[in-house]
Amino acid sequence: MTLIKFNKRDRLLPRNRLISRNRFFPWNNSLKDFLSSDEFFKDDFFSEDSFMPAMNVKEHQNDFEIEFAAPGFSKKDFEVTIKDDVLNVCGEKRREEEEIEEDYTRKEFSYNSFKRSLKLPSTVNPDAKVKATYKNGILKLNLLKKEDIKQTPKKVIEVV
Repeated sequence: MTLIKFNKRDRLLPRNRLISRNRFFPWNNSLKDFLSSDEFFKDDFFSEDSFMPAMNVKEHQNDFEIEFAAPGFSKKDFEVTIKDDVLNVCGEKRREEEEIEEDYTRKEFSYNSFKRSLKLPSTVNPDAKVKATYKNGILKLNLLKKEDIKQTPKKVIEVV
């Protein structure tokens, strides 16, 4: 006995071959292949945490600069905390709009959130104030280094 995987998603598009040859639907076969593949219905695609902002970490002589690409947020949408040498950056944006007219009601809403946690290196000064700015969709954090670490020059190793 042979088991055959049955895929109901295959039936999202018509099976008529004439439609795929039609000049108005040249994308039909590739769309059908995409929708019938398992890649389209991966769990990651539909997960709650599907929005994760891109992050850059730069080390300078006196501080660390961490940038998060979070366009569409405002300053009040962020919560930045440090606890037990872990930097937590959370962002939550909600928008609700309701329009009530005589004949209809239109209601729109959107919700987006993320949370990133980073283990801070021992060179970060936990007592220094963290500078946080948000401009043009970029959240920028500056974490100062400890004084004794700033003074230590880099050791250059020669490659032979």
